[in-house]
Amino acid sequence: MEFKLDTFEMEERDLFTAINPKKRKISQAQIQKFEGYAAEILTGLGMDLDTPSTRETPRRYIQALIEATEGYDGDPKLLKTFQTECFSDPDCRVSQVIEGPIHFFSLCEHHALPFYGMAFVGYIAQENIIGISKLTRLVRIFAKRFAVQERIGQQIADTLEAMLHPQGVAVYLEAHHLCVEMRGVREQSPKTRTTVWRGIYAADNALRAEFFTASGLER
Repeated sequence: MEFKLDTFEMEERDLFTAINPKKRKISQAQIQKFEGYAAEILTGLGMDLDTPSTRETPRRYIQALIEATEGYDGDPKLLKTFQTECFSDPDCRVSQVIEGPIHFFSLCEHHALPFYGMAFVGYIAQENIIGISKLTRLVRIFAKRFAVQERIGQQIADTLEAMLHPQGVAVYLEAHHLCVEMRGVREQSPKTRTTVWRGIYAADNALRAEFFTASGLER
């Protein structure tokens, strides 16, 4: 017998694939082991861990890393969508929903150093919409991982497409990367900018220009 998923099951599967939650289960024994490793590394790099201000540093460091990467655990509050209220009006076809700036922090997967900045996310609804606060959650669920900026933008777009099946998605990210500012070339205050265009945004220059203008972004 051939087994087929119904539409709802397929949409849930697509959304789960896009978000890709890891649902981490880190035991207390593992945390203590990680703290020991951190203490060994920090001591080897020169930190004196036998002072009032540093004795708890390995524990604080590991806890900070767990919190900074909690995007791997997913976010159940992200899953709810609503039916659009705009059906017959001709303007519905090109009505943009834009949220930003959404500030984010992430950890570069190449050097495990932070990068931080802001995102602007836009979409043009087809049949469904999402609560505005969910766009912030969407950015942060992918930013709070070990990541690269380009992939965060693609993941945001992938997830919006899986959730809403919109007519188009636009994502703009700009960020400071400490792996460039603290080490290597030590560039002063650079910004890395990335864009993702899906659906009718990819084909319509005027729509992209409207997105930038409405977001208050210089071009």
